[in-house]
Amino acid sequence: MKPYDLLKPLLFRLDAETAHGLGHRLLEAMQGTPLERVVADHYTVVDSRLRVETLGCAFPNPIGVAAGFDKNATAPAALAALGFGHVEVGGVTAEPQAGNPRPRMFRLPEDDALINRMGFNNDGADVVGERLAEADCRVPIGVNIGKSKSTPNEDAEEDYLYTFERVGAGEYFVVNVSSPNTPGLRELQQRDRLESILGTLADAGADPLLVKLSPDLTRAAVEDALGVVEDLDLDGVIATNTTTGRPPWLRGDHADETGGLSGKPIEDESTRLIRFIAERTEKPIVGVGGVTDAEGAYEKIRAGASLVQLYTGLVYEGPSIARDINRGLLERLERDGFDSIEDAVGADL
Repeated sequence: MKPYDLLKPLLFRLDAETAHGLGHRLLEAMQGTPLERVVADHYTVVDSRLRVETLGCAFPNPIGVAAGFDKNATAPAALAALGFGHVEVGGVTAEPQAGNPRPRMFRLPEDDALINRMGFNNDGADVVGERLAEADCRVPIGVNIGKSKSTPNEDAEEDYLYTFERVGAGEYFVVNVSSPNTPGLRELQQRDRLESILGTLADAGADPLLVKLSPDLTRAAVEDALGVVEDLDLDGVIATNTTTGRPPWLRGDHADETGGLSGKPIEDESTRLIRFIAERTEKPIVGVGGVTDAEGAYEKIRAGASLVQLYTGLVYEGPSIARDINRGLLERLERDGFDSIEDAVGADL
């Protein structure tokens, strides 16, 4: 039994957002202290076979923290100390936002899932940008950029541009037009709007630049988005965001709550979409959705993902999850005769 298994029942007595806030404050308190080095020695798996070079960066391992966990870039170094190979902060918006009213995050423990309708709550691009400029992190930091709730869609380009210009210290940048929790945001996934936003950022020097897609897009809409990626020569795709869908077999008491569903219920669909994308583009793919163990991460890698991210898995499995997954990936590489993670990418295509 892991130490977290003893702590989790106590944390789960708190509401989901309060527990998250407590965990985040502990990470912030540890960051920059001698304890950070001790934690890193305990949780980091160092092995050259895990190294991934993509998006112009060297990632020490393929497992990263998805956007939403460290919205305000206050604990990237602490998350790196837990053994993650990269940290994606945000979503960051041009204006500071309080987000939607609480409660706005719900656990579905019977389903290993979360539902959230946070609404891009964050400190705003000016503040987050200053933190990124001063960040001392041993792994690459990506920045997820969203649209301010108060900005009409017709002004979205300027809104995204303002944010990018202030968070430019990130190692890569992600345009988020797929969160279900900002009214009208997903309309920006339509090809003409997506092309305009991404083109504006590319012209401004956003590099590497990726787009994060929804699992709820039709396959035709995904192909349209990939067409934009190819036409603008963008650097990659993140698949996927949370879903507004609700599988009929969900058992959690909060299954009917409004918001984006994440965790195990979207794992298989996320992996299928990664494979669909990988069959249509050679651009790097970051796979997200339902990963809690090495087998799930490995499936996404073999389906075509160069990197894998998680968030909900950290809630349910605890701080050892990156270490456990990376150890498991090494076992699978040996089993299947691969010399490195990069050799396993797309093996099932």
